[in-house]
Amino acid sequence: MTLRERLHDDTIAAMRSGDVLRRDVLRMAQSAIYNVEKAKRTTLSEDEVLGIVSREVKTRRESVAAFRNGDREDLATKEEAEIAILQGYLPQPLTEDELRALVDEGIAATGAAGARDLGKVMGWLSPQIRGRADGKAASGLVAQALARADLVAHDGAH
Repeated sequence: MTLRERLHDDTIAAMRSGDVLRRDVLRMAQSAIYNVEKAKRTTLSEDEVLGIVSREVKTRRESVAAFRNGDREDLATKEEAEIAILQGYLPQPLTEDELRALVDEGIAATGAAGARDLGKVMGWLSPQIRGRADGKAASGLVAQALARADLVAHDGAH
C-alpha cells in the first residue's frame, strides 16, 4: 500500500471513529500533496509524497517554537499532537551514528575533497535521508566532515 493510499484510508477511518484531530491533520497532508500535484501537473512519486509529509512535520516543528516563544502553550501542544500523527507515516528516523555513516558514504561516493563540494554531497545524501533526518543537521555534519578533509589535505600539502 502506498503512502497516499494509507493517508486516504486512515482519513476515512478517522472520520468513522470521530477522531477530529487525526482527520483534519491527514486531510491537510492530502491537500498539500494535491496542491503540489496540481502546480506540477503530474502525479507525485512515493518519494515526493514522503517529502511533502516530511515538510509538513518540519513546518509544524517551526510553529511549535514560534508558539512557545509567544507563550501559546495550547497551540504548541496541538502542533505537537499533529507532528505525532504525521510521524507515523514517515520512516524510522536515523540515529546520529547512522546519519554520520551515510555522510561518510556520501563523501566517498561523490569524491568530495573539501567544503566547496558540500552541494555535491548533499545532492547524493538528500534522497537517502528524506523523511528520516533533518536536512539542516545533515548539512552541518557534511560541512564538519568536509572541513576535516580540508584540514587533512592542507596538512599533508605542507
